[in-house]
Amino acid sequence: MRIRHNSEYIEIPELLPLLPLRDVVIFPYMVYPLLLGREFSVDALQEAMVKEKIVFLATQKRPSVEEPGEKDIHRVGTVARILQVMKLPNGMLKVLVEGLIRSKLIKYIEMDNFASAENEPYKPVYSKGETKVEAMSRLMLSRFEEYVKLNRRIPDEVLLYLSNIEDHQRLADTISAHALLKVGIKQKLLEVRSLRAHVNLLSNLLKAEIEILKIEESIDGTVRESLSKSQREFYLQHQLRAIKEELGQADDNQAEADGYEKKLGKTKLSKQASQKAAEEIDRLRKMHPFSAEATVVRTYLDWLLGMPWGVMTKDRENFKEVQAILDSDHYGLEKPKKRILEQLAVLQLTMKAKGPILCFVGPPGVGKTSVGRSIANALGRKFVRMSLGGVRDEAEIRGHRRTYIGSIPGRIIQSIKKAGSSNPVFLLDEVDKIGMDFRGDPAAALLEVLDPEQNSTFVDHFLEVEYDLSSVLFLTTANTLHGIPPALLDRMEVIHLPGYLEFEKVEIAMRYLIPKLKLEMGMVDIEIAFEKAVINSIVRDYTREAGVRELERQIASILRKIAQQHIQSRKKKKYAVNKRGLMKMLGMPKYSDLEVGRKAITGRSIGLAWTSHGGEILPIEVSLMEGTSKLILTGKLGDVMKESASAALSYIRSNAKKLKLESNFYKDTDVHIHVPEGAVPKDGPSAGIAILTALVSAFSGMPVRTDVAMTGEITLKGDVLPVGGLNEKFIAAKRYGIYKIICPKKNEKDIKELPKELLKGLTLHKVKTASEVLRIVFGKTGRRDAN
Repeated sequence: MRIRHNSEYIEIPELLPLLPLRDVVIFPYMVYPLLLGREFSVDALQEAMVKEKIVFLATQKRPSVEEPGEKDIHRVGTVARILQVMKLPNGMLKVLVEGLIRSKLIKYIEMDNFASAENEPYKPVYSKGETKVEAMSRLMLSRFEEYVKLNRRIPDEVLLYLSNIEDHQRLADTISAHALLKVGIKQKLLEVRSLRAHVNLLSNLLKAEIEILKIEESIDGTVRESLSKSQREFYLQHQLRAIKEELGQADDNQAEADGYEKKLGKTKLSKQASQKAAEEIDRLRKMHPFSAEATVVRTYLDWLLGMPWGVMTKDRENFKEVQAILDSDHYGLEKPKKRILEQLAVLQLTMKAKGPILCFVGPPGVGKTSVGRSIANALGRKFVRMSLGGVRDEAEIRGHRRTYIGSIPGRIIQSIKKAGSSNPVFLLDEVDKIGMDFRGDPAAALLEVLDPEQNSTFVDHFLEVEYDLSSVLFLTTANTLHGIPPALLDRMEVIHLPGYLEFEKVEIAMRYLIPKLKLEMGMVDIEIAFEKAVINSIVRDYTREAGVRELERQIASILRKIAQQHIQSRKKKKYAVNKRGLMKMLGMPKYSDLEVGRKAITGRSIGLAWTSHGGEILPIEVSLMEGTSKLILTGKLGDVMKESASAALSYIRSNAKKLKLESNFYKDTDVHIHVPEGAVPKDGPSAGIAILTALVSAFSGMPVRTDVAMTGEITLKGDVLPVGGLNEKFIAAKRYGIYKIICPKKNEKDIKELPKELLKGLTLHKVKTASEVLRIVFGKTGRRDAN
């Protein structure tokens, strides 16, 4: 449908996004700002912005309904166009709309996240008697002029605007929009079709409002007389306050300001902060003690003067004490312990050093969060923790500006105040799980916090003064590096915490977990003997993780059952947990290892994989069938792993002659590659040489040794490239009784950093090319090698 609006023609679609309104009715030619915050309203607005920027506005019958349906809105509304959209700091949207025409809702259509309205114009009914309508319009206008003079809330400029309107319908709509009437009455005016009825109804409403305003004016005159008395009392109170000041008897407000001033003198604020505090105290003196602004100033001064300006805790200087505390809290974790001792040495030499930003990366349960508390304990510093998981609002980091009611500083400043010192150990947990939305990007706000060159002048939006964070020892934790923005990652020193080895889990359980759980359960006086073989069985058969959380839960389950036995029979004081009674307490083993087998099998090889819970073996199976040279991949493989399979097959085809295969060996043959445990997603390039070995075995008919596992990326030219996760992969191989491992030669530097206990008993074949892999797997004859 095409309409004329002022001097332009506008095309209006039949189907428009629907915006339900609360406590407002929009009339044609009315320009009005709307505040949108409800999700479906924002989605409807976005839909309109993408298309013609035209919406259907309908008023809700009840403003309290948060998610209105078809029955909750009036059928008659206004088609409006969007003039401007502005995003407010509190996350809401301010939308400027202009009413175009009345329209009626014909069909209510539910979309995915909003509603649309199929509408038709609500055309007015023009009656005969143009002269009578003119007279009624003049009467309506004169009554509105009187109404404006009596009502101080409507500006006089409105009358000047109305004097230039010649169209009676537009005049009636404009007056209806500006009159301060109830929403229900305005909706009734919007729904009137007859112009004469509209003008008559509005004229009568204005007459009634004028009568009410005249009564209010009469009452106001009476109140004004009593106000003059109140003003006299206010003047006398002011004089009394001046007299009290002369006598040294200041009122409560002045005493409060003096208290803040005394506190300012005792606190070692920076020059900028001290000047700001003095200005705010002067403002407080001039304010009424019960005004809203005075409350805001008090809150600000409480935060500003409550910060630990210049308060530092002294670091523990004895290296042996620090090492002993770190060792007593955590088993292993040599890299973070070594890094903290290095930092302590630098602090002792320089007396002041910028705090490093350390990022502990590792799978769940390896002690990333608890090591932060341990570091604070070892250095003798205060400890604060802030979880970043799911944080989406930038104000969580930088705080809210004081213009907002109930505004407070960001969580960085809150945590520093909570710590009570300017050099705590500050742990930012789950830094890889920060989110972002229209309220801002918290990761971008952290760039200043975690930059040693910038954080000495960190400014919180609430405090509005610089606060020095350079002495804070920031620690961050993450499960992976993928979720951390590159700019943020560049500011941190990454320390990888690998999963624990089996013998390490046993030691952790014996030294830390069992004593800790006995203390928590009140079983310190009960003698409970755990055999190491029992702990080892729990690790292998009842847990499958890189850390020790599930191990702790299983041990806690055993202790609870012992506690129950002890309560039922008070006589027994000693309990022993052995492998025979383990199944009674924990039930059947939760995990069973994949059957590797010891017999060499054609078309099957053993790869090694890294998972977030540790390492696993990865059997690769290849089957050949008559077909059309298709490559079939199953086992829920990712794109990278599929590409590795294609690369391995291409290498074999290009080196068929060297591998003693017929030139058309793949013709009329379908190749099916399958990786067992099909419900588990698998990806990555490290299975490349394992896929190659299985393919060569299937095509040549030579069986693959099952006492060898392998990991490495393959290229089209047969080069073996380095891979990650060797620590976890080697653990998995040992768990399955495989002690011969083929790995990339280029990983030699990583192998040197692995624990000696892990490498003990392993035979590592470090290879550069695919031909070396095939020579090891199929024997030293070289019959199938591609040089």
